[in-house]
Amino acid sequence: MQLTPLETIKCDIRGQVCPSSLLNGLKEINNNRDKLVSGSAELIIYTDNRDALITIPGAAESMGFKVYTEKAEDGSYRIVIKKTGDHG
Repeated sequence: MQLTPLETIKCDIRGQVCPSSLLNGLKEINNNRDKLVSGSAELIIYTDNRDALITIPGAAESMGFKVYTEKAEDGSYRIVIKKTGDHG
C-alpha cells in the first residue's frame, strides 16, 4: 500500500496584528477546508503575533482540527493545523 504524500499549504501572516491575523488565518482554513478535513493536506500559518497563537488555534480547534504551535528559528511562530487524529 502506497501512502499519498501530505500537501503542505503555507500562509505567511507575519507583520499582521489581530484581528487581521485571525481573519486571514480563518480565511485560509476555510479556503482549504476540504483538503484539511480529508487529511490530504496540512496548513502551516507563520506569524510573529503572539495573540494569534491563542486566537487561531482556538478557532481551528473549535472547527474540529488538531493544532500545534512551534517557535521557528527566526523567532516567529508556526501554527500547524491538521485533520483530527493525524499524528506528527
